[in-house]
Amino acid sequence: MERSARSVHSAGRTSLPPPRPQPAPARAPGPGRGVCMMSTSWRDKQHPNLVNFIAAFLSANSYRLNFMPISPDFIFNNGGLSVAFIFETSWDSGNAAAVFSRVNTLKRQFKNLYVVVSVPTVEQIESFNRSYFQYDMELGCPTFVPVSDEEMGFEKILKIAHARGVCKQQDISSTMSIEREQAVQSMDAFLGVLTSIPGIDNHDASMLGRAIGSIEAIAKASKGFILENTDLSTDKAETVVAFFRDPQYYLSPKIN
Repeated sequence: MERSARSVHSAGRTSLPPPRPQPAPARAPGPGRGVCMMSTSWRDKQHPNLVNFIAAFLSANSYRLNFMPISPDFIFNNGGLSVAFIFETSWDSGNAAAVFSRVNTLKRQFKNLYVVVSVPTVEQIESFNRSYFQYDMELGCPTFVPVSDEEMGFEKILKIAHARGVCKQQDISSTMSIEREQAVQSMDAFLGVLTSIPGIDNHDASMLGRAIGSIEAIAKASKGFILENTDLSTDKAETVVAFFRDPQYYLSPKIN
């Protein structure tokens, strides 16, 4: 978008042209189906065309937009992860102290915080860089994202929120996969112990597990309890009890 195409309205702010009917698809992330919360105080300070562009861009990417009195300018919930954003649409060196003070306050409140700053001119870029080091910002805490205009800034915001959500979902999937693998390994070990009892097969071991529970509980179960709660025969029930309780049995050789 050409900066020269913009005009200055009566309030002295740089106005935006009407929003594009379809936000640039090449720069948009894939469908997120998340929630975006926009600060009402931030919204009220912006030109309506920018707010309209954001609403259209979110809709095109399957995000729901809510207006709320929140501390950051935006909070995204995507993939079960909340990501907060400060969005400075026009860098003003005279307001630097307030901006960085706000950043320091919000980074203590939000684990995932990003600061997007629109710096369209060389002078603004230099001013922002000086202020960043003047106010002793810790590199990467939070992450600052300079952009050349407001629309690009919000596209960056949405891409970051989407990417963090995808990473969160992948972490959850990985964790579930590990837990499933551990459960299978535990069940294999459980069956391995019980099927080492002469005459006890996988069906018998599974029945003992479902009816009685852990190896410890099976080891403590009486013959009568095993017969009452499983379909094991009397001989098998006696063998299980002897395996865990009779030293002459469990210490004797089992190889024929």
